[in-house]
Amino acid sequence: MMLPMMGRKRQAEVTFETSKGIIVVTLYNDTPIHRDNFIRNVKAGTYDGVLFHRCIRNFMIQSGDPTSRNARPGERLGEGDETAADRLPAEFRMPQHFHRRGVLAAAREGDEYNPEKKSSSQQFYIVTGRTFSDEELNAQFQRVRKMTGKEDLWTPEIREAYRTVGGAPHLDGSYTVFGEVKKGMDVVDSIQAMATDSYDRPLEDIRIIRAKVSKRGRLR
Repeated sequence: MMLPMMGRKRQAEVTFETSKGIIVVTLYNDTPIHRDNFIRNVKAGTYDGVLFHRCIRNFMIQSGDPTSRNARPGERLGEGDETAADRLPAEFRMPQHFHRRGVLAAAREGDEYNPEKKSSSQQFYIVTGRTFSDEELNAQFQRVRKMTGKEDLWTPEIREAYRTVGGAPHLDGSYTVFGEVKKGMDVVDSIQAMATDSYDRPLEDIRIIRAKVSKRGRLR
């Protein structure tokens, strides 16, 4: 019989009740700044009532903008109400966490305004992505290497995951991955498939009705 590992922390879980169904995510313990901030937001009701305001097929779905609660039809969203002082320091954990299908990551402003790649303290996205051929991955690797200045971000296991499971490899080393979908990837896929406007906002409002911490992280 295998005994539990002493001192190993159980991962916290968050449940989103959305207008399309239930999504459950686990939060990684080795990105504690993002984990704890996300839990605070959930407990404060930050995500209750907000929209999935940006959805791109075969890429990702994005939410967390508090200004989306009462948004008018067709209104452009995503600017949020946070300031630069609210941003979180990046917590890149390659090769443990990369942009494979189903991961939870923090949105952020572009490098022009945010060269330290700090994360939004509110907005997040879930990767849907697609699979890539070796030729496509080689091109993506060159792009990531140019952007990050790093040669060794991808292991053979990561390349294989992008070939078989899929994801968004061009984001590696630039955006913090801090969790993953445990249940409800079919709901995520249904959201990403919605028709959208020129701002990638779904024509039909898809809302997080409520979010709750459904399992607390603790020592086991």
